[in-house]
Amino acid sequence: MRIIAKRSLLEFSKFHPDSRQSLLTWHEEARCAAWIAPRGIKARYASTSFVGRNRVVFNIGGNKYRLIVAVAYRLGVVHVKFIGTHLDYDRIDAATVEME
Repeated sequence: MRIIAKRSLLEFSKFHPDSRQSLLTWHEEARCAAWIAPRGIKARYASTSFVGRNRVVFNIGGNKYRLIVAVAYRLGVVHVKFIGTHLDYDRIDAATVEME
């Protein structure tokens, strides 16, 4: 998969250093994946949640952080929409949030 907005993950990890390894691992796994449907994601990441038509919520760093992406399965593209703490996540709408 092609990952859009890796820089956002790296920037976030500067402020939350304990998230860095988990985010880099997720990025590498997602980059090497070939997801064609949500079931492919769920098979690898059992704790994921699906919001709306194409959004996926991943638990990162032992469920300390949340990563929301939009997946364009046909194009093989994953676009990072949000990365934050659980408190940050509770303040947003996962179905509509966009990176600032």
